[in-house]
Amino acid sequence: QVQLVESGGGLVQPGRSLRLSCVASGAILDHYTVGWFRQAPGHVREDIGCINSQDDRLYYADSVKGRFTISRDNPKNTVYLEIASLKSEDTAVYYCATDSTRNDYNYCSASGMGEYDTWGQGTQVTVSP
Repeated sequence: QVQLVESGGGLVQPGRSLRLSCVASGAILDHYTVGWFRQAPGHVREDIGCINSQDDRLYYADSVKGRFTISRDNPKNTVYLEIASLKSEDTAVYYCATDSTRNDYNYCSASGMGEYDTWGQGTQVTVSP
């Protein structure tokens, strides 16, 4: 069974960049579409984007286009989320997720952001001077 663990969060000053990692165990992550999400205290969970399994096609929510980049490092069984020019409103718990029942299946799209059933524990990003 695929399991995901996020890491890389912490306390970061505004304007800095940060790279978060989503590391898989129990499966080859290249076979799975992976999504990124975030949730700030008192707010609903927000879609960030995703990367497809078979063709690595990317989708980003309109709210994060231009500053957020998703990529794969398949030898490390890892999907990354890079955030540039961090702002205070980026403060949130960041999650990666996949659908454990859909290996070798492409569903990275706006409409596919509700397809995930397997989630990491999240990593906290706090942006503050």
